[in-house]
Amino acid sequence: MTDQLVDSPDHVRDSGKTTANTPESGGRRRQWGSERRSEPMSIVHPTPSSRKIILGRLAMLVTVGSWIYYVVSTVIRQFVEDPYAGFRFRLESVSYLVVVTFLTFSALMYLMARQGALYRFREHRRVPRGELDKHFANYSESVTVLVPSYAEEPHVVRGTLWSAALQEFPDLRVVLLLDDPPNPTDPEKKARLQQTRELAGHIESAMAAPADRANQALGDFRGRYGSDGLETDAVSPEELDRLIIEYQAAAEWLEAMAEAEHVQDHVDEFFVDLVIMGLARELRLVLVALEAAKAQATSPDVERTEQLYLRLTWIFNVRMENFERKRYASLSHEANKAMNLNAYISLMGKRWRKEETAGQTVLRPASTPREDDLVVPDSTYLLTLDADSLLLRDYCLRLVYFLESPGNERVAVTQTPYSSFRGAPTRIERIAGATTDIQHILHQGMSYYGATFWVGANAIIRKRALEDIVEVETVGGFEVRTYIQDRTVIEDTESSIDLGTHGWTLVNYPERLSYSATPPDFGSLVVQRRRWANGGLLILPKLWNQLSQRRYQRERILFREVLLRVNYMASITWASFGLLFLLAYPYDSRLLSPAVFVAALPYFLCMGSDLRDCGHRFSDIFRIYGFNLILLPVNLAGVLKSLQQGLTGDKIPFVRTPKVKNRTAAPAIYVLIPYAIVAFSALTIWRDFQHQNWGNVAFASLNAVLAMVCIQSYIGLWNSVVDVFLGAINWLYVTPKVKGQVKSPVVPKTAEEVDWQSILYHGDRRLNRDLRDGTDRRRRISLR
Repeated sequence: MTDQLVDSPDHVRDSGKTTANTPESGGRRRQWGSERRSEPMSIVHPTPSSRKIILGRLAMLVTVGSWIYYVVSTVIRQFVEDPYAGFRFRLESVSYLVVVTFLTFSALMYLMARQGALYRFREHRRVPRGELDKHFANYSESVTVLVPSYAEEPHVVRGTLWSAALQEFPDLRVVLLLDDPPNPTDPEKKARLQQTRELAGHIESAMAAPADRANQALGDFRGRYGSDGLETDAVSPEELDRLIIEYQAAAEWLEAMAEAEHVQDHVDEFFVDLVIMGLARELRLVLVALEAAKAQATSPDVERTEQLYLRLTWIFNVRMENFERKRYASLSHEANKAMNLNAYISLMGKRWRKEETAGQTVLRPASTPREDDLVVPDSTYLLTLDADSLLLRDYCLRLVYFLESPGNERVAVTQTPYSSFRGAPTRIERIAGATTDIQHILHQGMSYYGATFWVGANAIIRKRALEDIVEVETVGGFEVRTYIQDRTVIEDTESSIDLGTHGWTLVNYPERLSYSATPPDFGSLVVQRRRWANGGLLILPKLWNQLSQRRYQRERILFREVLLRVNYMASITWASFGLLFLLAYPYDSRLLSPAVFVAALPYFLCMGSDLRDCGHRFSDIFRIYGFNLILLPVNLAGVLKSLQQGLTGDKIPFVRTPKVKNRTAAPAIYVLIPYAIVAFSALTIWRDFQHQNWGNVAFASLNAVLAMVCIQSYIGLWNSVVDVFLGAINWLYVTPKVKGQVKSPVVPKTAEEVDWQSILYHGDRRLNRDLRDGTDRRRRISLR
């Protein structure tokens, strides 16, 4: 009951602040049909009832039984009763059975993962706060929070950094890994980068005053209660009053910060209500307990009082830093998030000397200390956090406690798969958030079967585990260490397989402690989902190698784990192609059967139940189906990119999801194909109506209606026209060449103008072609 009271958000007191989504705030205009509710889900999942668990088991049995019944009663019976049906019908039968089998398998994996989540939610018991305080009272390990950022809006990064800085942990360091070009020429980009660079300093300076006060209070307490005082049972009433004053001051500081925040949208509202005020409410709850102790003429013992003082120091003591790998020529400049993280991790625990060479800065191990050396502290744990994500106050505390609990010594990564921010102002953001909340449940269930995958938005990682999977190579004379693979754009999935190969495991912590933004428009959603669909097929061979090695080591492997992992990495492929076949090919009506519908029914019913439990609507199952329908070309494009990468061996560039206030235009092809699906479905309705193929008529009608509704809701009719027009303009536009433009001749450099340092450092390189071209030109003149 206490957790429920603490976790439920209160509305921030409005003292003249601009509220979300008003014209003055600059927030995105709220659409009809968007989400009005802004209250997030509870941190602890509700305990599922026995009835729900039994129905989940029954759903899996019905799915498998219906598929078997369909195979026997429809496919095999057709072959037996009509052995001379012809080659075309047999080919149709086999292909239709393959499609139905793969789709049914994915539905079964959903039900299995969901069932595992229900078991975990039923068994989970939240660790009491007192146990956490006792565990970390004399703690010496540290956590380094790494926030990779590229061309992000400063206000987005600010919220993420604050949520990391307010984590309750004894030794916390937050590093913003800026990946923007360090010296932009565009004034707007330069100003944005400068604002982002200043965030870390502003946050650390803002927390300096409460941190000094908390440290002073703890020091004074330890001065009053030395080694002799620790033997007393309880502190004095005066000490209890001092502790109450300190907690009162800390809570008021947080509340004042919340009052000063400018709320522009639903994410800002979440930041104020759950990150800042959530922590303030927890401190107020401690105050309730301390006031009650005072009223009852009692008090906590000295050890517990010291832990309460320590908690205040954990909240406000933080070190904030920036790091820009592109300032150093010796670090990898590969344009992806994985190498941004790898570059910094490779420097940790060492002292580096900055060496200026040919106008570039390189880092070399420092043998003797100097004042200008780059010193990168090491830490036991790393927390990777996307720049558009927010953490709740005790994320670090609870997840590190889990890693250090008995039996978890070989857990390399633990995380809480992120949930969506509530109160989304656009329909597409709301439905994308619904799919995110469903994925949270599935990832929790996959941990039950040992099939956890690292979801890159947030995670606590043992640095020692990354040292086990590191790959070292020399590039351009410098050592490049790769901990997190960047071969695919889903680097977290591949790293999950690498860790498993080296005997490490991954576990999803069964609470909601992290939230991340979902794309607010179709254009940005295309970028995100195309990236998600790319790479799974390329990682499958690594999974087979891992399983072979584990079998060789006589490790027990659950068959359900293999099925869930394969489904996670490859289901987008067969689901996309299967749906494409069902949409495009007019299958014989003899292959249709109510058993196919019954096999799919438990999947949709359970999804509707899960959506309702997450605060969404049961009817969202139809919206999600239509949502996936219009994303069919996006998923197919991602799958084809994987096949292309597999054939060519080239890396696919990492494209970040745009996070802008204005709408992101979608490529015309992804806008036109949903309209083509509607048109073809209408043609199918007319054609099969003529042949009285009522099953296909019903299926095509459902697709046409849902696709058209989703086009209007999630893409927009006018936005479709604009995006197609922009696509045509970009396709037709060619950069004009200036007539009469002649390439300026190479002017030989004099000795005074030659960059001698670059020549000595780089040697024979393009940098020195001007000098060689000048020499060649003089030689040609002399020959004439």
